[in-house]
Amino acid sequence: MNKVENIISVINYIEEHLSEKLTLSSIAKSVGYSKYHLHRIFSDTVGLSIHDYVQRRQLTEAAKLLVFSDRPILEIALISGYESQQAFTNIFRQMYKKSPNEYRSDEEFYPLQLKFDLKAGSPQNHTMMDAKENISFATAEDIPVWMDLVHLVVDGFPHLNESEYLMTLKEYIRKKQALILKSEGIAVAVMTISHNTGSIDFFGVHPLYRNSNIARLFLDKLMNELLADRSISITTFREGDKADTGYRDAYLNLGFAEAELLTEFGYPTQRLILAKEAGGNTDDAP
Repeated sequence: MNKVENIISVINYIEEHLSEKLTLSSIAKSVGYSKYHLHRIFSDTVGLSIHDYVQRRQLTEAAKLLVFSDRPILEIALISGYESQQAFTNIFRQMYKKSPNEYRSDEEFYPLQLKFDLKAGSPQNHTMMDAKENISFATAEDIPVWMDLVHLVVDGFPHLNESEYLMTLKEYIRKKQALILKSEGIAVAVMTISHNTGSIDFFGVHPLYRNSNIARLFLDKLMNELLADRSISITTFREGDKADTGYRDAYLNLGFAEAELLTEFGYPTQRLILAKEAGGNTDDAP
């Protein structure tokens, strides 16, 4: 099996044992890998450590039970692999910004982490230095592969409601404000933008292409073609947010600078700005 197929088998094991206390050691022993090897290939492929992935999956399933069942919170905590209601409440509040009771009262479910659904034939990570000309406006036919990618990067978008997102996406496509880069039948990267505000409203890159130059290719297209007359902005996690899996640092490394603090859909975020003169020619960026 190649690396992707190995990770698929590990993810399937995790999904079958989400109600148990899962650790790197226990998972490695069960799937027959060394802890070092499992940690390395999982983090390289998924972009999260085993610990973070398991924690986020268990909390997501707990959030679902809080909204769609009447099970006691202590029972949900135990089902989610926690030994006490207090331990569960502490981490739930860190990640969801609400206590389990508050989350249940709001009656609105959203996932921290969906099952990482890689296809066995997914392309291996590689650079795409010549791909800028392949970035195109998305069409309605692209929606299925677009949503496949959204499911892989949902960790970067707190409070994402899939049905509402789909309606909004169709409007972006109609206005030619949705960009997509595809390879071998999958969406490698997707982005929605607002011409009026100069904002990037959604940006996701397939995990297997994280180490490529794709983010800079998209920014270069915006700065030199689509939003050439304005500064570009994006909102992301605030500094120190435990739910951030690395998005904030990634944007700062691309040249974005901190701007005002915001609250979106009840979630604390921060606006970042990429001024044209600060971004320069992204083709030459490291």
